[in-house]
Amino acid sequence: MVRILGKASSINVRKVLWTATELGVAFEREDWGSGFRSTQDPAFLALNPNAMVPVLVDGDAVLWESNTICRYLATRYGDGKMLPREATIRAYVEQWMDWQATELNNAWRYAFMGLVRGSAAHQDAGLIAASVDGWNRHMGILERQLEKSGAYVAGSRFSLADIVLGLSAHRWRKTPMDGRPDYPAVAAWMGRLEARPAARAWLPDDMA
Repeated sequence: MVRILGKASSINVRKVLWTATELGVAFEREDWGSGFRSTQDPAFLALNPNAMVPVLVDGDAVLWESNTICRYLATRYGDGKMLPREATIRAYVEQWMDWQATELNNAWRYAFMGLVRGSAAHQDAGLIAASVDGWNRHMGILERQLEKSGAYVAGSRFSLADIVLGLSAHRWRKTPMDGRPDYPAVAAWMGRLEARPAARAWLPDDMA
């Protein structure tokens, strides 16, 4: 059985849990990370030298980096359902996954650490405001994409791009901030995601 190492409150762990649930992959999850077993434990570091969750163990395969794990699961168990085999369509899905991991995540990091985590190192009001502005601007990019694509991020079909971006969009909606824009296409898309049983399991209100 697939093992998923990481606490369920982690947004990156939830990407993997949601993907596995959508695909019907049987898994066992182990609590690792803040508040649970330390990722500095030698047993964990042997699996991921970066000391970060999630880690996936599937037979001889040991993987880290959440988006890579999601790609692996969809490729091995998904039969092209969430990561299409056709090169161009697959590239569109992966393009938006990579955008989430780089552009979008970098935009919200300072604001999230300051406004939600209460990090003492992230309390500069100007930097929080700049991060919020960047976060909203990037969500505007997603809004325009959804206006063009229709039901889902990469087109008419649900894909891995919707999982990774859906979790980020949930975080954006829940973070206390001033001046959050009204993005109707994002709101309608989130409604479609939340109607999925697997999404209801892995879109909790906590934002670890």
